Amino acid sequence: MKHKILKLVTQAIINLFMILFSITCIFPLIWMLYSSLKTQQEFSLDIISLPKVLHFDNFIAAIKIGKMHMFFGNSLFNSVVSVILIIIIGFVVAYFLSRYNFKLRNFIYIVFLFGMLVPVHSLLIPLFIQFKVLWLLDKRFTLILPYVAFGLPMAIFLFESFIKSTPVEIEEAAYLDGGSTSTIIFKIVFPVCRPVISTILILSFLNAWNEFPFALILLRKQSLKTLPIGLSNFNGAYTVNYPQLMAAMVIAVLPVIIIYLLSSKRIIEGMTAGSVKG
Repeated sequence: MKHKILKLVTQAIINLFMILFSITCIFPLIWMLYSSLKTQQEFSLDIISLPKVLHFDNFIAAIKIGKMHMFFGNSLFNSVVSVILIIIIGFVVAYFLSRYNFKLRNFIYIVFLFGMLVPVHSLLIPLFIQFKVLWLLDKRFTLILPYVAFGLPMAIFLFESFIKSTPVEIEEAAYLDGGSTSTIIFKIVFPVCRPVISTILILSFLNAWNEFPFALILLRKQSLKTLPIGLSNFNGAYTVNYPQLMAAMVIAVLPVIIIYLLSSKRIIEGMTAGSVKG
């Protein structure tokens, strides 16, 4: 009896701790949401209290004055194109690395994995100089190049581990039925990699969507800047309109939250399939 009571008390304490921890994680998002509906005066008087009247003017101002729609479109373009290229290139490279054994196979694989260990910030200055020499600054595709380059190592690692764990007999049977290499790669193997594709898609999209250093260094045209840079425009020289800033942050964060809530289980499944099975 005492053992059961002790077990129930322990479980209740653990559950209470997890609830409190969850609240600390969720509350900043809730606070940001209702703070975006306040006036500047209400926010200055009390930053925690709920708004007396809902002011949606902050969102209108964030779009019209802050040009959040332009930054949103730029971030969406860079993120979507980068994710598509990372998935296609990463899958093809990983397939040949996992299915074909050639002399430089291990060297190429190690070079790609080494990209996961290189700190991004250490390459900002060399990359800026290189892009300046090659006239690649301030282009529509400028940010896509580093996004794809830094996203490929993880994608190749997950794809290669997963493809290795899939039976080769499926592809051999397709070859016997007269299937071409491209048909087997994209119509048989590619659909099997759905868990890993979901993981790479979500993580690559989040990395590109939230990226700040490259967007700050490699772009000077205001019309090409992304959401993280756009958010910094709400900081004035002496004052900050926090409700408008919160409204802009809600616009920037909402797509990420929706994507993560819809696909959080697939991230865990994909990481498990890509690392444990291999």
